[in-house]
This record gives sequence, C-alpha cells and structure tokens, in this order.
Amino acid sequence: MTQLRAHGISARLPKGVEGRIYRHVASHGDSTYPVSHFATFALPAGADFGDFGGGIVDLMRPTDVFVVLLEYGPESVGRKLFAGQSMPRSLTPADFSTARSRSGRVGHSAAQVFFVENGRPFTLYAVLGSHLRRRGLLPIVNAILAAIDVEAAA
Repeated sequence: MTQLRAHGISARLPKGVEGRIYRHVASHGDSTYPVSHFATFALPAGADFGDFGGGIVDLMRPTDVFVVLLEYGPESVGRKLFAGQSMPRSLTPADFSTARSRSGRVGHSAAQVFFVENGRPFTLYAVLGSHLRRRGLLPIVNAILAAIDVEAAA
C-alpha cells in the first residue's frame, strides 16, 4: 500500500492505484490550492495535463478509473454550491452519467460533488472508463475515497 501526503491531504492508496498530490506554482500574486489525482493506470509526468484530467483520461481503458480532488479557496466555504455536504466516502451507480464526463470520450462516465471537509472546500470529480461497467468499477472509486484524509484548514 502506497501512502501519499502533501498540502494537508493524505491517502493510503489501494493496490493497483497510483496518485499524486500537487500544487501549482503561484504567479502574479495568484493563490493556488492542492490538486490530487488517483488512477488505476500510469499517470503521465509533466505539466501537459489539466487539473480535471484533460490529457489524462484519454489514456483510460474501459476498466480504469480516475479520481480528482481539487481544493478551492477559503472564500468558497459557505457558498451554496459547497453547503451541506462533507466529503463522500462512497458513490453509487446513479451518481455517474455520460453527460457529466468532461472528456467527450464515448463510454466514459463521471460524477462530480462539491463539499467542505474540515473547513476546506473541494470538488470531487470521478471518471469511469466505461459507463456500462460502473457497478464493477465503483468499488475501486469507493476504496480510493475511503483512503483519503483531509486535515483541518489552517
């Protein structure tokens, strides 16, 4: 089991899952926040990929999953989009839709949830390589979600 820890986020990755937790370099006085990627396939190195998996999900096979945990600034806490929900620890087949997939790839299915965990606002974006196989792929996504811990806001 691989353990990742950075920027107040930690994950005990299940077997067969790799991940990274990073933060963009701030420029021009901008604030940046952590982004976490978890996948059942090799994540590409370098900066030619998007926070929500642009350039990454194209590598997915029908049996793969890709999970993003993206933090927003503290000004998002209390906004309606983030209100009333903590980090989901499991998703259901009904949470996924081909219409939610940002990839545009036929067959991909995705779920997106906004929430606040320990005073920190996030979006969770999960992509399945096949909508038809979502019942079989969900245990992997849910194992990843169960393995993530978020420290309280500073």
